[in-house]
Amino acid sequence: MDAADLLSLKHTVLWAAFAASVLFGWIAQRTQFCTMGAISDVVNMGSWTRMRMWGMAVGVAMLGFYGLGSLGLINTSMSIYTGGRIVWLSATVGGLLFGFGMVLASGCGSKTLVRMGTGSLKSLVVFFVMGFAAFATLRGVLAVLRVNTVDQVAFDVPAGGALPMWLSQATGWTASASGLAMALVMGGGLVVWALMSEELRTARGLLAGFGLGTVSTLMWWISGHLGFVAEHPETLDAVYLATTSGRMESLTFTAPMAYTLDWLIHFSDTTKVLTLGVVSVVGVVLGSLVQAVGSRSFRWEGFRDTQDTALHLVGAMCMGVGGVTAMGCTVGQGLSGLSTLSLTSIIAVAAIVAGAWLGFRFQIWLLERE
Repeated sequence: MDAADLLSLKHTVLWAAFAASVLFGWIAQRTQFCTMGAISDVVNMGSWTRMRMWGMAVGVAMLGFYGLGSLGLINTSMSIYTGGRIVWLSATVGGLLFGFGMVLASGCGSKTLVRMGTGSLKSLVVFFVMGFAAFATLRGVLAVLRVNTVDQVAFDVPAGGALPMWLSQATGWTASASGLAMALVMGGGLVVWALMSEELRTARGLLAGFGLGTVSTLMWWISGHLGFVAEHPETLDAVYLATTSGRMESLTFTAPMAYTLDWLIHFSDTTKVLTLGVVSVVGVVLGSLVQAVGSRSFRWEGFRDTQDTALHLVGAMCMGVGGVTAMGCTVGQGLSGLSTLSLTSIIAVAAIVAGAWLGFRFQIWLLERE
């Protein structure tokens, strides 16, 4: 493969990722898929319908990820979630911050992008503030604090950071067999649990669960198979084209928001190139916009008052800092990360749920105070 072929393939990867993210945005808006909303429904109303949507999406993504691995289409050990270093304190602190922030900001990173497509000016402000905070935590002053504090507290697992790797070491099974076995049990279990509810077995529920889980799988295929080059013509190294981490990636939105702002600000700088994350951010907004316009649900929305503005600003800051610290958001760790059965992702998601609960308690305190 020469340089021209490599560039052409990179463009194909970016267009494919863009198309998949447009589909994600369309489905998320069409079905009102929202992790924060799912947690809120359980805590405040005792309704598990949207949580079952989320569970089904994760289950389908697990089956898809390890199904691709068993077919030899991707290397399941080459994701950003399966490294052997378990940064449990970063995942815990970051997850708590992110969960708390998404309640104050009326939704997580993906929901912010979806609501931008429906005309929410509040979400546009959240996007800019969250992206700024994320970049400061990735490369700025907060990055120095993060690297020298919570990131220092971790432990190493020789077998790797994903649960199937442990099973493979304990049983002697191949990595693909262990992954598929655990995906069938855990991912299949989530799908069955979701389908046990009659309220979930609707066109909307099935579209959210199967649709978004399939989009996550599609992104793994785009990044890990379509965009994989075994031997770069210049470096002779194996590369995953158009990724920021240099590894296989799927949907995630906190760090990509930062990189999107960086790309827009430094557009004339030829070193700033489009990545899967950047095109995914744009794609989700566009997909949501198409659905909102098509269904005539597009509405301009602004802040109610000063307190509403302040809460959204604080929430956006918490999500930007927390999402980077935890290495992902409710989609990055909650859908993509959990699909790999990563221990760090499990810790981060548990912390996000706990942070959201604290956020709901804080909102109740504000109401009682008023």
